[in-house]
Amino acid sequence: MAVGWSSDDAVREQMDATVESAVQLAKSRLPDGESLTRCEECEAEIPQGRRRAMPGVRCCVRCQAEREKRQRPVEFFNRRGSKDSQLK
Repeated sequence: MAVGWSSDDAVREQMDATVESAVQLAKSRLPDGESLTRCEECEAEIPQGRRRAMPGVRCCVRCQAEREKRQRPVEFFNRRGSKDSQLK
């Protein structure tokens, strides 16, 4: 299936690059290191079960949920600037 001025291989490369970007973003958002015993935002104690289930955790569940609400959603874009994307 040809799209604009792009070949089928270019479209596949674009999709692969978009997926790779999303995977890298998700990995960058994972906590790492040693878990805190107290939430870094509200100082509430982080239960041991949460620390064990999620190594590297920095916040309690409530504060983590608030952080995730504030995060920008992932915006995908056309890396190649194909004719079709310019028409939209």
